[in-house]
Amino acid sequence: MLISKKVNVYRILSGTWRHFLFEIIACVAAYFFYKYIESIHLFDSILVSSIIPTILGTALAFFIGFNNNQAYDRWWEARKIWGSLVNDSRSWARQIIYYVKEAPAADTVDLHTLKHTMVYRHIAFLYALKDNLRNSNFQDYRAYLSKEDIIAVEKESNKSNAILNLQSEDLEKLRSQDAIDGFKFLEFNKMLINFCDEMGMSERIKNTVFPTTYNFYTRVFIWIFIISVTWSSVDEMGAWSIMIGILVGYIFLTTHKIGMALLNPFENIPTGIPLDQITRTIEINLLEALKETNIPAPVKSINGEYIM
Repeated sequence: MLISKKVNVYRILSGTWRHFLFEIIACVAAYFFYKYIESIHLFDSILVSSIIPTILGTALAFFIGFNNNQAYDRWWEARKIWGSLVNDSRSWARQIIYYVKEAPAADTVDLHTLKHTMVYRHIAFLYALKDNLRNSNFQDYRAYLSKEDIIAVEKESNKSNAILNLQSEDLEKLRSQDAIDGFKFLEFNKMLINFCDEMGMSERIKNTVFPTTYNFYTRVFIWIFIISVTWSSVDEMGAWSIMIGILVGYIFLTTHKIGMALLNPFENIPTGIPLDQITRTIEINLLEALKETNIPAPVKSINGEYIM
């Protein structure tokens, strides 16, 4: 996620130089093709009315605006989901640590160990979910699971969901041992439901592909628009029509590219949701709640521009 308000010209140019180069080629080719057709008198008049690029430009503005609005909605929804996950994670650890009490039953479980396990297991849940959303295989979740839990989790395709199943088992164990009453059990179970909902909403965004035909035809129409702008200004501006086509096209293509960069918010790119930072922040908060001493350092920004 970008964190700097300063404009990095190098990063902008490195992300747009390809379509800028193609624009130059397209506009130069359009100009000379126009002149060639005109020189052989293939048509009495090949003048392209300015109304054509005007209509195309208006239509494209709506298309690109819709695309960018939908892309930002996906990005912002993803950020809100993980913001809720931060709050719910802190609440989960607080409830586990302070609400679970020693039970009068003689065969009660070791609550200190179980509390530690359930908080650690939640950190593992976050890392497993992050790996799934980014299609990575770092397996950082293993550091917070016991050997038995690792075996149980890796039998299933959805590891984060498997971890929630283990949490439910231990929650039922706490209830059966009278370590929590019925009301607290409902609150704990509500937190697990929240985690499941947040996991499902994140997976929905990741797995829902924005219509490829929409993006394809938007780009096609932009290139038609660039050529029509060049042709419509040749007779009045001569070779300068090339510069007009390049300038107008660069604006439309770059604006469209900005929206495309937000369509997949969980990708490991500068404009994506900073899952590394959010996960590490939760990890630090939960370990501190357990009074741990081996606390990892926060994720640092890259060149003070963005954070992953």
